[in-house]
Amino acid sequence: MKAIELVGDIDEQHRLQAQVPADLPAGPVRLIVLLPEEDEASVAWAQGISKEWADELRDSRQDIYTLEDGQPVNAPR
Repeated sequence: MKAIELVGDIDEQHRLQAQVPADLPAGPVRLIVLLPEEDEASVAWAQGISKEWADELRDSRQDIYTLEDGQPVNAPR
């Protein structure tokens, strides 16, 4: 059995998508799925959050604080 490494993506509908080299013949294959390590998963999580929150962060109605609000951390108490 010959092995090649492909990088794929699982979408929200739980479908695997990957591009294979053109010289591979059509037919059934056996897949082994390697899940990202914990540190890789945290990067994926952060990217997912930034993607989900991008529209909210661009919304100027979310800008409820200004530089004049509050006090500096080193201000006298």
